[in-house]
Amino acid sequence: MSRPVIVISDRSGLTAETMSRTLLSQFPRTEFRYTALPFVDSEEKLDSSIDMVNAMAVETGQRPLVFVTFVDERLVSRLSRANAEVFDLFNPFIGRLEEILHEMSSHQVGQAHGMSNIFLYHQRINAVNFALHCDDGLHSKDYDNASLILVGVSRSGKTPTCLYLAMHFGFHAANYPLTEEDFDRGHLPEVILGNRHKVFGLTIDPLRLQQIRSERRPESRYASIAQCRDEVLAAIRMFARHDIPYCDSTAYSVEELGSTIKHRMGLESMLF
Repeated sequence: MSRPVIVISDRSGLTAETMSRTLLSQFPRTEFRYTALPFVDSEEKLDSSIDMVNAMAVETGQRPLVFVTFVDERLVSRLSRANAEVFDLFNPFIGRLEEILHEMSSHQVGQAHGMSNIFLYHQRINAVNFALHCDDGLHSKDYDNASLILVGVSRSGKTPTCLYLAMHFGFHAANYPLTEEDFDRGHLPEVILGNRHKVFGLTIDPLRLQQIRSERRPESRYASIAQCRDEVLAAIRMFARHDIPYCDSTAYSVEELGSTIKHRMGLESMLF
């Protein structure tokens, strides 16, 4: 039976879930079953959560792993009575930081993912809108305003990567799909070559590309292994011809891919 994992937070729980999944990824032989309980911001809601934790312990015969990020220390103390292994991901660091920074923490809920800085929040939203506006080769006239232009064959991971870069770093990321017309022409469109210092290429293993395309258009020429191999090879040649940096997206998560691109392009986050 998989080990129950419960993520409890007084806000969205994004920080707690990210940290817990990162920690537990170091234990690949154990299977985990996640439950998220966000917006637990009162003693009444916490008592209901404790009941769920205890019920899960009885059901599985295992003490659930509970990861929490609470600003209110009273909630953490109250949770300690649950039949679970509780990991506080927030408070252990606050005291030491207060000493080092000679400043008391604000103890305000939702600072990490909230709207405490309206300017940065709007930067993020504008970046996401730009990524959607310039997705899949659309509105190329606006490429001059891009922080980055991802180029690659269809279904190589350009759109999710652009959205990740927009959400997490505030980059205005556009993407352009390479087509047979581009390969026949032998060079990238002028609108991209004019912004070549912003261009980064994505490639992908042809077999993986075939799997992805087959889900979209099964038994089509578009999804054939021959077509996938030809396009990937042509894309790599084009990247080399124009001296465009690129990486293989096959084995990367979108987070790893985004961070790799950010690092290799020397970009600084717009949100910090």
